[in-house]
Amino acid sequence: MRPPIDFYFDFSSPYSYIASEWIDAVAARHGRMVRWHAVLLGATFQAAGLKSPVDHPIKREYSLRDFARSARFAGVPYTHPDRFPVTTQNAARVFWWLNDTAGPERAVAWAHAGLRAYFTQGQDLSDPAVLRGALLTAGIVASQAEAVYTDPAWKERLRRENDKAIAAGVFGAPFFVVDGEPFWGNDRRPQIEAWLAGQADFDHTVL
Repeated sequence: MRPPIDFYFDFSSPYSYIASEWIDAVAARHGRMVRWHAVLLGATFQAAGLKSPVDHPIKREYSLRDFARSARFAGVPYTHPDRFPVTTQNAARVFWWLNDTAGPERAVAWAHAGLRAYFTQGQDLSDPAVLRGALLTAGIVASQAEAVYTDPAWKERLRRENDKAIAAGVFGAPFFVVDGEPFWGNDRRPQIEAWLAGQADFDHTVL
C-alpha cells in the first residue's frame, strides 16, 4: 500500500474545516489513507514567527470573506462563528486521547463533529459547557473526555504532536504531506490531486 497522506488541522481553522470535508475522498480515489493530526496553530505560528491573518487589520476583512467564499466553492455549509478564533487545546487533547485509546477512526469522527459544530453551528469549543454538549452529541462520554483536559499525559501528548509537526515543517493549517512533499492550504487541492494522479512534474503552462 502506498504511504498515507498526513493531514494537519486545527479545530479553530476555517480552512482546516473545509479541507477536512474533502481530503479523505480525494485520498480514497487514489488508493491512499489519511493520517490526521490535531495541532495548535498558535504553536506553529510562534515557531514560524507568523500571526493569524485575522490579526492583521488589512487582511482581516478579506480573510473573513474568503472563508465563506471558499466554503461555498467547496460545496460545504459554513456559518462564521460569533467568537473567532478560539482556543482549541481541549478539543485537540480529546482527539489524541480517542486516537490512542479508541483508534484513529474514532478520533477522526470527533474531528468532523467538532469542526462542524464550530463552523456550521457556531458552537464555541473553548467553552467547557459547549464543548461538553458537542462531545455528547458525538457520542463521547463527556466525563471521561473532561478528565483528559487537565491530565498531564494528554497535555504532553498534544505538545509532542505540535513539536513533531513543527519539525516536519508545518507552519499553518491545513497542511498536507504527500510522499514527503508539503502542501499548505485548502487551495492546494488541485496540486494534491495532480500529485496523487502521478503528475509530479506539473505542466508549467502559463494561463
